[in-house]
Amino acid sequence: MTAPDEDGPQARPAETFAEVEDALLSRWPETRLEPSLERIQAFTELLGEPQRNFRVIHLTGTNGKTSTSRMIETLLRALDLRTGRFTSPHLERMSERIVIDGEPLDDEAFVRAFNEVAAYTHLVDAEQDHPLSFFETIVGMAYAAFADAPVDVAVVEVGMGGGWDATNVADADVAVVLPVSMDHAQYLGDDAATIAREKAGVIKPGSVAVLAQQSAEVAPVLLDRVVEVGATAAREGMEFGVLSRSPAVGGQVVSLKGLRATYDEVFLPLYGAHQAQNAAVALAAVESFTGGEPLDDALVRAAFAEVTSPGRLEIIRRSPTILLDAAHNPHGAEALGEALEDSFSFAPLIGVLGVMADKDHEGLLAALEPHLSHVVCTQNSTDRSLSAAALGATAVEVFGEDRVAIVPDLAEAIDRAATLAEAGELIEASIGAGAVLVTGSVVTVGEARAMLKGRR
Repeated sequence: MTAPDEDGPQARPAETFAEVEDALLSRWPETRLEPSLERIQAFTELLGEPQRNFRVIHLTGTNGKTSTSRMIETLLRALDLRTGRFTSPHLERMSERIVIDGEPLDDEAFVRAFNEVAAYTHLVDAEQDHPLSFFETIVGMAYAAFADAPVDVAVVEVGMGGGWDATNVADADVAVVLPVSMDHAQYLGDDAATIAREKAGVIKPGSVAVLAQQSAEVAPVLLDRVVEVGATAAREGMEFGVLSRSPAVGGQVVSLKGLRATYDEVFLPLYGAHQAQNAAVALAAVESFTGGEPLDDALVRAAFAEVTSPGRLEIIRRSPTILLDAAHNPHGAEALGEALEDSFSFAPLIGVLGVMADKDHEGLLAALEPHLSHVVCTQNSTDRSLSAAALGATAVEVFGEDRVAIVPDLAEAIDRAATLAEAGELIEASIGAGAVLVTGSVVTVGEARAMLKGRR
């Protein structure tokens, strides 16, 4: 790193996790964007370009990035590679975003990572038209921590978009584009093709682009980018994909066509066809990264059997069963609904929904309506949360008044839903077969997860 000017702005070192959290949250939030790579480029230059010290697998797309990142990381670690993983947003603690060797930074390491870069943030702030944002700062922290570790490869999830996302100061060996659909339209564009052009910015010259199955509107945009920069494409449904899948206790059994071999009867402890597709994408990404020979069959089986993805159709409690899922847009809710029908038979299933005000909550409610007996509308603790009353008003239009309750307090909302689930006969279902689904936002799910873990 370049030493900061002793005469320039100085930052008092943080001593606790709470101090770091406060310092980061005092910066521009993730929802306030000024699309540009200028600040993060200035920042990483001062840090000595840490992102050049390891290889990178970069992920973008609308849904599935975190689960796929975790699968890729698990496969790479099974290959005895030292890994870094950067994902966002976090479920419960900010330090979850920066993971080395499969473990989030502990409080001491997170404080150290912040202090390593803190003085440079003020230098960038002083030179730029806009200060570094929260997201830009934590990206710099992650890249510096990965370089210091050092890691062999970093698995990096974009925050939003692709081309101007702060993570994109790294040049990936493998760029993964998961399914692209409408989300963040106010920042990325009001149609899927425009959004895809922005997300395609992670595909760099000479890289391999691993492309999940895309809509007819999106696929040509991504392939145009591949041709433009001289990358190589690997496409789900052509070069790789899911050959078969069947639900199983605790997840599903899948057969995957990789780029160099077929892997049959692989147990994946996650639910839903979308997670099987994520597994196929993860496998192709790792095969693209390693090149050469097929991966060892036993290694692939063992790695996938270890995969976890908290907050993604996660069973957090039983009696009644409470499921958590971070679906926050219609595309994610549709995949969630299909997975519920595929893997579970709860009756009644009571939804607890808390969504962000900038999301398509009507589309999300419509996607979930066929799968829920009743919905309890609530809100999370952030200023960005849509009020329970506003969500409830839309829910009444979608579900009908008799199937909607409005409970602003999240803990009370979960308790109300659990009571409805346990008293199934009130809505013409058998006692004891009910369950609760908490969904609508990563923040809502994270807050529910923290509450429910404390009750177990």
